[in-house]
Amino acid sequence: MRGYVLFLRRPFAARLLGGTLLGRLPNGMGMLAVVLHVRADGGGYPLAGTLAAILGLATAAGQPVLGRAMDRLGQPVVLLPAACASAAGFVLLAATGAGPLPLSVGAVVLAGFATPPLEAGLRALWPDVLDGQEQVDAAYALDAAAQELLFTVGPLLVVAAAVVNTEAALLLTGALGIAGTLVVALSGPSRRWRGRPRAADWAGPLRSPGMRVLLLSLACAGIALGVYAVAVVAYAERYGRDLASGLLLACMAGGALAGGLVYGARPWAGEPNRRLPWLLAALAAGYVPLVLAPGLPAMSVLAFVSGVSLAPVLACSFALVDRLAPEGTVTEAFAWIVAAIGAGGSLGSFVSGIGQDVGGVPGAFAGAGAGGVLALVLCLLGARTLRPAPARPVTAEAAA
Repeated sequence: MRGYVLFLRRPFAARLLGGTLLGRLPNGMGMLAVVLHVRADGGGYPLAGTLAAILGLATAAGQPVLGRAMDRLGQPVVLLPAACASAAGFVLLAATGAGPLPLSVGAVVLAGFATPPLEAGLRALWPDVLDGQEQVDAAYALDAAAQELLFTVGPLLVVAAAVVNTEAALLLTGALGIAGTLVVALSGPSRRWRGRPRAADWAGPLRSPGMRVLLLSLACAGIALGVYAVAVVAYAERYGRDLASGLLLACMAGGALAGGLVYGARPWAGEPNRRLPWLLAALAAGYVPLVLAPGLPAMSVLAFVSGVSLAPVLACSFALVDRLAPEGTVTEAFAWIVAAIGAGGSLGSFVSGIGQDVGGVPGAFAGAGAGGVLALVLCLLGARTLRPAPARPVTAEAAA
Protein backbone atom coordinates (compact mmCIF):
# COMPACT_ATOMS: atom_id res chain seq x y z
CA MET A 1 0.00 0.00 0.00
CA ARG A 2 3.05 2.27 0.04
CA GLY A 3 2.25 3.42 -3.49
CA TYR A 4 -1.16 4.70 -2.39
CA VAL A 5 0.34 6.57 0.56
CA LEU A 6 2.91 8.29 -1.67
CA PHE A 7 0.23 9.08 -4.24
CA LEU A 8 -2.21 10.63 -1.75
CA ARG A 9 0.56 12.73 -0.18
CA ARG A 10 1.18 14.54 -3.45
CA PRO A 11 -0.21 18.10 -3.51
CA PHE A 12 -3.79 18.20 -4.78
CA ALA A 13 -4.01 14.40 -5.26
CA ALA A 14 -6.53 13.75 -2.46
CA ARG A 15 -8.52 16.88 -3.35
CA LEU A 16 -8.79 15.94 -7.02
CA LEU A 17 -9.75 12.34 -6.33
CA GLY A 18 -12.27 13.28 -3.62
CA GLY A 19 -13.80 16.10 -5.65
CA THR A 20 -14.12 13.90 -8.71
CA LEU A 21 -15.83 11.13 -6.76
CA LEU A 22 -18.22 13.67 -5.22
CA GLY A 23 -19.00 15.20 -8.60
CA ARG A 24 -19.54 11.78 -10.15
CA LEU A 25 -22.08 10.65 -7.55
CA PRO A 26 -24.88 11.73 -9.93
CA ASN A 27 -23.69 8.96 -12.27
CA GLY A 28 -24.82 6.47 -9.63
CA MET A 29 -27.90 8.45 -8.64
CA GLY A 30 -29.45 9.84 -11.82
CA MET A 31 -31.23 6.80 -13.27
CA LEU A 32 -32.75 5.72 -9.98
CA ALA A 33 -33.83 9.29 -9.16
CA VAL A 34 -35.51 9.58 -12.57
CA VAL A 35 -37.36 6.26 -12.16
CA LEU A 36 -38.59 7.09 -8.65
CA HIS A 37 -39.74 10.57 -9.65
CA VAL A 38 -41.62 9.42 -12.76
CA ARG A 39 -43.33 6.63 -10.81
CA ALA A 40 -44.26 9.02 -7.99
CA ASP A 41 -45.77 11.37 -10.59
CA GLY A 42 -48.00 8.61 -11.96
CA GLY A 43 -45.88 7.50 -14.90
CA GLY A 44 -45.67 3.81 -15.73
CA TYR A 45 -42.59 1.60 -15.64
CA PRO A 46 -42.16 1.71 -19.44
CA LEU A 47 -41.97 5.52 -19.35
CA ALA A 48 -39.70 5.53 -16.29
CA GLY A 49 -37.36 2.96 -17.83
CA THR A 50 -37.29 4.78 -21.16
CA LEU A 51 -36.39 8.12 -19.57
CA ALA A 52 -33.67 6.43 -17.48
CA ALA A 53 -32.25 4.82 -20.64
CA ILE A 54 -32.32 8.18 -22.46
CA LEU A 55 -30.41 9.70 -19.55
CA GLY A 56 -27.72 7.01 -19.80
CA LEU A 57 -27.38 7.27 -23.57
CA ALA A 58 -27.28 11.08 -23.46
CA THR A 59 -24.49 10.88 -20.88
CA ALA A 60 -22.51 8.50 -23.08
CA ALA A 61 -22.99 10.78 -26.09
CA GLY A 62 -21.99 13.95 -24.27
CA GLN A 63 -18.74 12.76 -22.72
CA PRO A 64 -16.60 12.71 -25.92
CA VAL A 65 -18.03 16.05 -27.06
CA LEU A 66 -17.24 17.77 -23.77
CA GLY A 67 -13.90 15.97 -23.56
CA ARG A 68 -12.88 17.39 -26.94
CA ALA A 69 -13.91 20.86 -25.79
CA MET A 70 -11.72 20.46 -22.68
CA ASP A 71 -8.74 19.47 -24.80
CA ARG A 72 -9.15 22.70 -26.74
CA LEU A 73 -10.37 25.18 -24.13
CA GLY A 74 -9.13 23.89 -20.78
CA GLN A 75 -11.03 22.35 -17.89
CA PRO A 76 -12.88 25.00 -15.80
CA VAL A 77 -14.42 26.75 -18.79
CA VAL A 78 -16.10 23.47 -19.78
CA LEU A 79 -16.66 21.73 -16.43
CA LEU A 80 -18.45 24.52 -14.57
CA PRO A 81 -21.06 25.43 -17.25
CA ALA A 82 -21.63 21.73 -17.92
CA ALA A 83 -22.31 20.97 -14.25
CA CYS A 84 -24.76 23.87 -14.02
CA ALA A 85 -26.54 22.79 -17.22
CA SER A 86 -26.81 19.19 -16.02
CA ALA A 87 -28.24 20.35 -12.68
CA ALA A 88 -30.72 22.52 -14.59
CA GLY A 89 -31.91 19.39 -16.39
CA PHE A 90 -32.62 17.67 -13.08
CA VAL A 91 -34.39 20.79 -11.78
CA LEU A 92 -36.54 20.90 -14.93
CA LEU A 93 -37.49 17.24 -14.52
CA ALA A 94 -38.35 17.85 -10.85
CA ALA A 95 -40.68 20.64 -11.97
CA THR A 96 -42.32 18.82 -14.89
CA GLY A 97 -42.51 15.22 -13.65
CA ALA A 98 -43.75 12.59 -16.09
CA GLY A 99 -45.34 15.10 -18.44
CA PRO A 100 -45.58 16.84 -20.73
CA LEU A 101 -43.42 14.26 -22.46
CA PRO A 102 -41.34 16.62 -24.63
CA LEU A 103 -40.27 18.56 -21.52
CA SER A 104 -39.37 15.45 -19.53
CA VAL A 105 -37.38 14.01 -22.43
CA GLY A 106 -35.61 17.33 -22.96
CA ALA A 107 -34.82 17.50 -19.24
CA VAL A 108 -33.14 14.10 -19.10
CA VAL A 109 -31.27 14.74 -22.35
CA LEU A 110 -29.91 18.00 -20.92
CA ALA A 111 -29.05 16.39 -17.58
CA GLY A 112 -27.25 13.52 -19.27
CA PHE A 113 -25.52 15.20 -22.19
CA ALA A 114 -24.16 18.03 -20.01
CA THR A 115 -22.78 15.67 -17.34
CA PRO A 116 -19.30 17.16 -16.68
CA PRO A 117 -16.51 14.82 -17.85
CA LEU A 118 -14.80 14.77 -14.45
CA GLU A 119 -13.62 11.20 -14.87
CA ALA A 120 -11.81 11.95 -18.12
CA GLY A 121 -10.49 15.25 -16.83
CA LEU A 122 -9.00 13.68 -13.71
CA ARG A 123 -7.13 11.05 -15.70
CA ALA A 124 -5.71 13.75 -17.93
CA LEU A 125 -4.44 15.58 -14.83
CA TRP A 126 -2.68 12.66 -13.13
CA PRO A 127 0.54 12.70 -15.23
CA ASP A 128 1.01 16.40 -14.36
CA VAL A 129 0.15 16.06 -10.66
CA LEU A 130 1.96 12.83 -9.79
CA ASP A 131 5.60 11.84 -9.75
CA GLY A 132 6.43 9.02 -12.15
CA GLN A 133 4.50 6.29 -13.92
CA GLU A 134 4.30 4.12 -10.80
CA GLN A 135 2.21 6.74 -8.98
CA VAL A 136 0.08 7.31 -12.10
CA ASP A 137 -0.68 3.57 -12.32
CA ALA A 138 -1.57 3.52 -8.62
CA ALA A 139 -3.91 6.49 -9.18
CA TYR A 140 -5.61 4.75 -12.10
CA ALA A 141 -6.12 1.61 -10.01
CA LEU A 142 -7.50 3.50 -6.99
CA ASP A 143 -9.72 5.57 -9.27
CA ALA A 144 -11.11 2.44 -10.96
CA ALA A 145 -11.66 0.71 -7.61
CA ALA A 146 -13.23 3.72 -5.88
CA GLN A 147 -15.80 4.29 -8.61
CA GLU A 148 -17.57 1.12 -7.45
CA LEU A 149 -18.50 3.10 -4.34
CA LEU A 150 -20.45 5.53 -6.53
CA PHE A 151 -22.95 2.85 -7.45
CA THR A 152 -23.29 1.76 -3.83
CA VAL A 153 -23.47 5.15 -2.08
CA GLY A 154 -25.35 6.95 -4.86
CA PRO A 155 -28.56 4.85 -4.76
CA LEU A 156 -28.59 5.03 -0.95
CA LEU A 157 -28.51 8.83 -1.12
CA VAL A 158 -31.39 8.82 -3.61
CA VAL A 159 -33.51 6.57 -1.41
CA ALA A 160 -32.76 8.73 1.65
CA ALA A 161 -33.67 11.96 -0.17
CA ALA A 162 -36.80 10.38 -1.65
CA VAL A 163 -38.11 9.92 1.89
CA VAL A 164 -38.74 13.69 1.78
CA ASN A 165 -39.93 13.60 -1.83
CA THR A 166 -38.60 12.56 -5.22
CA GLU A 167 -38.04 16.17 -6.22
CA ALA A 168 -35.49 16.41 -3.39
CA ALA A 169 -33.67 13.37 -4.80
CA LEU A 170 -33.35 15.05 -8.21
CA LEU A 171 -32.22 18.36 -6.72
CA LEU A 172 -29.64 16.60 -4.56
CA THR A 173 -28.33 14.79 -7.63
CA GLY A 174 -27.72 18.04 -9.48
CA ALA A 175 -26.30 19.83 -6.42
CA LEU A 176 -23.70 17.14 -5.75
CA GLY A 177 -22.55 17.37 -9.37
CA ILE A 178 -21.98 21.11 -9.00
CA ALA A 179 -20.25 20.73 -5.63
CA GLY A 180 -17.75 18.14 -6.82
CA THR A 181 -17.09 20.06 -10.03
CA LEU A 182 -16.27 23.20 -8.03
CA VAL A 183 -13.75 21.28 -5.91
CA VAL A 184 -11.94 20.07 -9.03
CA ALA A 185 -12.31 23.03 -11.39
CA LEU A 186 -11.10 25.61 -8.87
CA SER A 187 -7.93 23.65 -8.05
CA GLY A 188 -4.59 24.85 -9.35
CA PRO A 189 -3.83 21.81 -11.56
CA SER A 190 -7.22 22.00 -13.27
CA ARG A 191 -6.94 25.76 -13.90
CA ARG A 192 -3.40 25.42 -15.27
CA TRP A 193 -3.95 22.35 -17.42
CA ARG A 194 -4.02 22.80 -21.19
CA GLY A 195 -4.31 20.21 -23.91
CA ARG A 196 -1.47 19.83 -26.35
CA PRO A 197 -1.80 21.00 -29.97
CA ARG A 198 -3.63 18.46 -32.09
CA ALA A 199 -4.24 17.74 -35.73
CA ALA A 200 -7.34 19.40 -37.15
CA ASP A 201 -9.53 16.38 -37.90
CA TRP A 202 -12.95 15.22 -36.77
CA ALA A 203 -11.90 11.72 -35.66
CA GLY A 204 -9.68 12.82 -32.78
CA PRO A 205 -8.58 9.78 -30.74
CA LEU A 206 -10.61 7.48 -32.99
CA ARG A 207 -7.98 7.80 -35.70
CA SER A 208 -5.78 5.55 -33.57
CA PRO A 209 -6.42 1.87 -34.47
CA GLY A 210 -5.41 0.87 -30.96
CA MET A 211 -7.99 3.22 -29.43
CA ARG A 212 -10.70 1.73 -31.63
CA VAL A 213 -9.82 -1.81 -30.55
CA LEU A 214 -9.67 -0.78 -26.90
CA LEU A 215 -13.06 0.95 -27.10
CA LEU A 216 -14.71 -2.07 -28.71
CA SER A 217 -13.26 -4.40 -26.08
CA LEU A 218 -14.41 -2.19 -23.22
CA ALA A 219 -17.85 -1.79 -24.79
CA CYS A 220 -18.18 -5.58 -24.64
CA ALA A 221 -17.05 -5.51 -21.01
CA GLY A 222 -19.75 -2.89 -20.51
CA ILE A 223 -22.28 -5.32 -21.99
CA ALA A 224 -21.33 -7.78 -19.27
CA LEU A 225 -21.90 -5.12 -16.61
CA GLY A 226 -25.27 -4.12 -18.04
CA VAL A 227 -26.36 -7.75 -18.22
CA TYR A 228 -25.35 -8.34 -14.62
CA ALA A 229 -27.28 -5.34 -13.30
CA VAL A 230 -30.54 -6.66 -14.78
CA ALA A 231 -29.89 -10.38 -14.23
CA VAL A 232 -29.48 -10.00 -10.46
CA VAL A 233 -33.02 -8.60 -10.30
CA ALA A 234 -34.32 -11.66 -12.16
CA TYR A 235 -32.32 -13.85 -9.78
CA ALA A 236 -33.87 -12.14 -6.73
CA GLU A 237 -37.37 -12.64 -8.14
CA ARG A 238 -36.67 -16.31 -8.84
CA TYR A 239 -35.67 -17.01 -5.24
CA GLY A 240 -38.20 -14.62 -3.71
CA ARG A 241 -35.58 -12.58 -1.89
CA ASP A 242 -35.94 -8.86 -2.44
CA LEU A 243 -32.54 -8.06 -0.93
CA ALA A 244 -30.65 -10.57 -3.09
CA SER A 245 -30.16 -8.15 -5.99
CA GLY A 246 -28.63 -5.48 -3.75
CA LEU A 247 -26.43 -8.06 -2.05
CA LEU A 248 -25.11 -9.44 -5.34
CA LEU A 249 -24.42 -5.94 -6.68
CA ALA A 250 -22.55 -5.14 -3.47
CA CYS A 251 -20.56 -8.38 -3.72
CA MET A 252 -19.42 -7.57 -7.25
CA ALA A 253 -18.55 -4.00 -6.22
CA GLY A 254 -16.58 -5.38 -3.26
CA GLY A 255 -14.67 -7.71 -5.55
CA ALA A 256 -13.84 -4.81 -7.89
CA LEU A 257 -12.69 -2.67 -4.98
CA ALA A 258 -10.46 -5.45 -3.62
CA GLY A 259 -9.05 -6.27 -7.05
CA GLY A 260 -8.28 -2.64 -7.82
CA LEU A 261 -6.54 -2.05 -4.50
CA VAL A 262 -4.38 -5.16 -4.89
CA TYR A 263 -3.55 -4.36 -8.51
CA GLY A 264 -2.49 -0.81 -7.77
CA ALA A 265 -0.51 -1.66 -4.65
CA ARG A 266 2.53 -2.86 -6.62
CA PRO A 267 4.35 -1.80 -9.78
CA TRP A 268 3.99 -4.02 -12.83
CA ALA A 269 6.81 -4.79 -15.24
CA GLY A 270 6.26 -4.55 -18.98
CA GLU A 271 3.82 -2.63 -21.10
CA PRO A 272 0.08 -2.61 -20.26
CA ASN A 273 -0.83 -3.99 -23.69
CA ARG A 274 0.74 -7.30 -22.63
CA ARG A 275 -1.24 -7.41 -19.37
CA LEU A 276 -4.64 -6.47 -20.78
CA PRO A 277 -5.42 -9.81 -22.53
CA TRP A 278 -4.64 -11.73 -19.32
CA LEU A 279 -6.83 -9.41 -17.29
CA LEU A 280 -9.68 -9.70 -19.80
CA ALA A 281 -9.33 -13.48 -19.72
CA ALA A 282 -9.69 -13.37 -15.93
CA LEU A 283 -12.70 -11.06 -16.30
CA ALA A 284 -14.40 -13.45 -18.73
CA ALA A 285 -13.59 -16.43 -16.48
CA GLY A 286 -15.29 -14.61 -13.62
CA TYR A 287 -18.50 -13.92 -15.56
CA VAL A 288 -19.01 -17.27 -17.29
CA PRO A 289 -19.84 -19.31 -14.12
CA LEU A 290 -22.67 -16.89 -13.24
CA VAL A 291 -24.86 -18.78 -15.72
CA LEU A 292 -25.07 -21.58 -13.13
CA ALA A 293 -27.11 -19.26 -10.84
CA PRO A 294 -26.68 -21.44 -7.72
CA GLY A 295 -28.10 -20.68 -4.27
CA LEU A 296 -27.46 -17.29 -2.71
CA PRO A 297 -24.37 -18.21 -0.60
CA ALA A 298 -22.53 -19.72 -3.58
CA MET A 299 -23.84 -17.00 -5.90
CA SER A 300 -22.46 -14.34 -3.57
CA VAL A 301 -19.00 -15.87 -3.88
CA LEU A 302 -19.30 -16.01 -7.68
CA ALA A 303 -20.45 -12.38 -7.72
CA PHE A 304 -17.43 -11.30 -5.70
CA VAL A 305 -15.06 -13.23 -7.97
CA SER A 306 -16.69 -11.76 -11.09
CA GLY A 307 -15.76 -8.26 -9.93
CA VAL A 308 -12.14 -8.90 -8.94
CA SER A 309 -10.69 -8.32 -12.42
CA LEU A 310 -12.92 -5.38 -13.34
CA ALA A 311 -10.94 -2.54 -11.75
CA PRO A 312 -7.57 -3.96 -12.95
CA VAL A 313 -8.96 -4.12 -16.51
CA LEU A 314 -10.03 -0.47 -16.29
CA ALA A 315 -6.76 0.67 -14.70
CA CYS A 316 -4.71 -1.12 -17.36
CA SER A 317 -6.91 0.40 -20.07
CA PHE A 318 -6.39 3.90 -18.65
CA ALA A 319 -2.64 3.38 -18.82
CA LEU A 320 -2.99 2.27 -22.45
CA VAL A 321 -4.92 5.41 -23.34
CA ASP A 322 -1.90 7.50 -22.34
CA ARG A 323 0.13 5.61 -24.93
CA LEU A 324 -2.45 5.22 -27.71
CA ALA A 325 -4.28 8.56 -27.81
CA PRO A 326 -2.99 10.91 -30.53
CA GLU A 327 -1.32 14.11 -29.39
CA GLY A 328 -3.76 16.62 -27.94
CA THR A 329 -6.72 14.22 -27.58
CA VAL A 330 -6.13 12.64 -24.17
CA THR A 331 -9.24 14.02 -22.41
CA GLU A 332 -11.49 13.13 -25.32
CA ALA A 333 -9.91 9.66 -25.42
CA PHE A 334 -10.71 9.05 -21.75
CA ALA A 335 -14.22 10.38 -22.37
CA TRP A 336 -14.65 7.84 -25.16
CA ILE A 337 -13.73 5.11 -22.67
CA VAL A 338 -16.56 6.28 -20.40
CA ALA A 339 -18.94 6.45 -23.37
CA ALA A 340 -18.01 2.97 -24.64
CA ILE A 341 -18.62 1.31 -21.28
CA GLY A 342 -21.88 3.23 -20.82
CA ALA A 343 -23.17 2.33 -24.28
CA GLY A 344 -22.20 -1.30 -23.73
CA GLY A 345 -24.04 -1.27 -20.42
CA SER A 346 -27.23 -0.01 -22.07
CA LEU A 347 -26.99 -2.75 -24.71
CA GLY A 348 -26.32 -5.30 -21.97
CA SER A 349 -29.53 -4.37 -20.18
CA PHE A 350 -31.43 -5.09 -23.39
CA VAL A 351 -29.57 -8.37 -23.98
CA SER A 352 -30.25 -9.56 -20.44
CA GLY A 353 -33.98 -8.94 -20.82
CA ILE A 354 -34.09 -11.07 -23.96
CA GLY A 355 -32.03 -13.78 -22.27
CA GLN A 356 -34.44 -13.80 -19.34
CA ASP A 357 -37.39 -14.34 -21.67
CA VAL A 358 -35.63 -17.12 -23.57
CA GLY A 359 -33.74 -18.99 -20.86
CA GLY A 360 -34.85 -17.72 -17.49
CA VAL A 361 -32.26 -16.63 -14.93
CA PRO A 362 -29.40 -18.63 -16.52
CA GLY A 363 -30.27 -17.03 -19.85
CA ALA A 364 -30.19 -13.59 -18.24
CA PHE A 365 -26.68 -14.22 -16.91
CA ALA A 366 -25.43 -15.86 -20.13
CA GLY A 367 -24.95 -12.47 -21.75
CA ALA A 368 -22.43 -11.48 -19.07
CA GLY A 369 -20.12 -14.35 -19.92
CA ALA A 370 -20.62 -13.74 -23.64
CA GLY A 371 -19.70 -10.08 -23.24
CA GLY A 372 -16.54 -10.94 -21.31
CA VAL A 373 -15.45 -13.54 -23.87
CA LEU A 374 -16.13 -11.18 -26.78
CA ALA A 375 -14.05 -8.46 -25.08
CA LEU A 376 -11.14 -10.89 -24.84
CA VAL A 377 -11.49 -12.06 -28.47
CA LEU A 378 -11.52 -8.49 -29.82
CA CYS A 379 -8.47 -7.62 -27.73
CA LEU A 380 -6.55 -10.64 -29.04
CA LEU A 381 -7.54 -9.94 -32.66
CA GLY A 382 -6.34 -6.34 -32.36
CA ALA A 383 -3.34 -7.02 -30.15
CA ARG A 384 -0.88 -5.50 -32.65
CA THR A 385 -2.67 -2.17 -32.63
CA LEU A 386 -2.38 -1.94 -28.83
CA ARG A 387 1.40 -1.83 -28.92
CA PRO A 388 2.73 1.63 -28.08
CA ALA A 389 4.30 3.41 -31.01
CA PRO A 390 8.12 3.50 -30.87
CA ALA A 391 9.56 6.81 -29.76
CA ARG A 392 10.77 8.96 -32.62
CA PRO A 393 14.46 9.80 -32.63
CA VAL A 394 15.19 13.36 -31.64
CA THR A 395 16.76 15.19 -34.57
CA ALA A 396 18.92 18.27 -34.34
CA GLU A 397 16.10 20.38 -35.75
CA ALA A 398 13.60 19.01 -33.22
CA ALA A 399 16.01 19.57 -30.35
CA ALA A 400 16.57 23.14 -31.49
